[in-house]
Amino acid sequence: MKLIKAIGLVFLTWLSCSASAKTDTAANLFSRSAEFSQVKISPAGDYLSAITSKDGKNMLLILDAATKKAVHVVFFDGNAQVGHYEWVNDERVVLQKEYLKGWSDHPLYYGELMAVNADGSKETYLFGYQGGQQVGSNIKRNTAIRATAYILDPMPEDDRFMLVQALPWGNGGSNMAENTQKVYRVDVYKGKRRKVAGSPIPYANFLTDHDGNVRFVSGTRDYVNTELFYREDREWVNTDKLNLNLDAMTPIAFSDDENSVYVTANESGKPSGVYLINIKTGDKKLVSQDKVVNPSNVWINQTTKKLYAVEYENGYPEYEFVAPKDPSAIYVKQLLSALPGYQIHLVSQTVDANKMIIKAFNDRTPGKYYLFDTEKLNLEFLVSQKSWIDSNKMAEIKPISFTSRDGLEIHGYLTLPHGKEAKDLPLVVNPHGGPHGPRDWWGFDSQNQMIASKGAAVLQVNFRGSGGYGTAFETAGHQKWGTEIQYDIIDATKYVIEQGIVDKDRICIVGGSFGGYSAIQSATIEPDLFKCALGFAGVYDLQLMFDKGDVQGRRAGKRYLQEVLGEDKSLLKSMSPTHNVDKLKANIMLVHGGEDERAPIEQFEALEDALNKQKYPFKKLVMDDEGHGFYDDAHRAKYYNEMLGFLKENLKL
Repeated sequence: MKLIKAIGLVFLTWLSCSASAKTDTAANLFSRSAEFSQVKISPAGDYLSAITSKDGKNMLLILDAATKKAVHVVFFDGNAQVGHYEWVNDERVVLQKEYLKGWSDHPLYYGELMAVNADGSKETYLFGYQGGQQVGSNIKRNTAIRATAYILDPMPEDDRFMLVQALPWGNGGSNMAENTQKVYRVDVYKGKRRKVAGSPIPYANFLTDHDGNVRFVSGTRDYVNTELFYREDREWVNTDKLNLNLDAMTPIAFSDDENSVYVTANESGKPSGVYLINIKTGDKKLVSQDKVVNPSNVWINQTTKKLYAVEYENGYPEYEFVAPKDPSAIYVKQLLSALPGYQIHLVSQTVDANKMIIKAFNDRTPGKYYLFDTEKLNLEFLVSQKSWIDSNKMAEIKPISFTSRDGLEIHGYLTLPHGKEAKDLPLVVNPHGGPHGPRDWWGFDSQNQMIASKGAAVLQVNFRGSGGYGTAFETAGHQKWGTEIQYDIIDATKYVIEQGIVDKDRICIVGGSFGGYSAIQSATIEPDLFKCALGFAGVYDLQLMFDKGDVQGRRAGKRYLQEVLGEDKSLLKSMSPTHNVDKLKANIMLVHGGEDERAPIEQFEALEDALNKQKYPFKKLVMDDEGHGFYDDAHRAKYYNEMLGFLKENLKL
């Protein structure tokens, strides 16, 4: 078999002006959103498509696959834009319609699905609350439905139908997300729909077979525990009767045996693995598991819907090929050989698997898209996500591990500035959000790369409570938000000091969401360790989480808070920065969005009041029309500029 060869090709030229825009400062350079995303190929391979932007709004670009010339552009008027989309047959795409609102940190999605042919013909409003309305539009509309729709299975081999999962609105309110979802078979041209299944549990994760039958579903009632159901005689059956002794089961793929299914699950608090379970006999078989981390991805052959690889990221990403002779497994191995040093994902393919879109990325490269011809074994470059990023000048990210003060092994990542010796460097500690569920990964991070470009190292810590390391590791952080979790962050900082990498007198801590809480909380625990602390969209009064914000507004959210925080008011007070500002010595900066629903502005105001009462000086930046994270590039650039100025002043960069 001949070697794969990379063939450079211009994906398009008519939008190239956007890539050449002036980027005079690091803040502007690293705050820019991706120029291209969701690059896909149509089922028969006649078209290529991608999300790009114009005037700050996302649009869908469709090109002739042979000539790379634009065929059609889907661009909504007003404040609407294109969201996620799928090819449902070779001539037709279905897409989400989103809305940009000044008071929201991300586009709002009300569950509307639109359909259009590649040439722009046969526009149809397929699914949504505005169905039936014809005023001011030539778009065909079907019957309205008060539900938020998501594409469950595009069924590209079926020219007429797809599967949609929908969350009914009911009476609305904060508990709407806990309504049980329904699955509809939807005509992709007319929008006519027929209900085929309903979920027995909220927050549903459905698995459909090759014929479009809904066979399995998992879900949760409290964000912590998961239940798995299978379909039998048109009824849902809970797998708890099988006594599998597996937790957090999520269905991922079918086996050759119609009674067996592959699931990700964990056992006795260990990291999750992939199991094959038989729903008739209750037999289970461990197929793949890492000793330290959960699977980061499972890879399914899109033609056969069979599992072929499991991806793990304990440090650098690795692939375990559970079906090494599967054609997709062979392709991934070839691509890893052709693009050494890159992580490879197969993101889209033709029905016959002769053409594939692949994404290659690593710690210095946000992402490059290629067209892979599996018959000719040619790899054709299409486009970069962020063409203005020079990978040769970006910082390297190295995995680290150490033992915490109480003997727990903790993992993380250290970003080292390009061209500088890893010795006596200024350091910015960057705790991740969550804290439960999320974790830090090896890969390109715009904020960390920006900081490293100024000569500082950046430390990321997957402290106890982080997701991805098994349930025992995650629950070890429950009700330890202000104590053991922070000790892990502090111990990681002291570890890199001991290694001689970091100058102990030039350390700051910067984080967002829970990371913003950690920035201030760690600075109260170790006031002499950090020269400065910046909290972005942080929660600073833990008791306030039970009264304000979108988490406590849901029944499952309240159960979650009771589980992970507890209800001991004295403990919550002791772990809240608002009640411990007298211990601070670091220079403080607070950044918040006025419309933040996750960490509402009351959290910022509580800490602001506490600091003012102590007459403790601090800097602040409040964006009234942003939420939990800055969506707007200009707003993000302003924040980055303020952050860099704050860090330069304190770290002598």
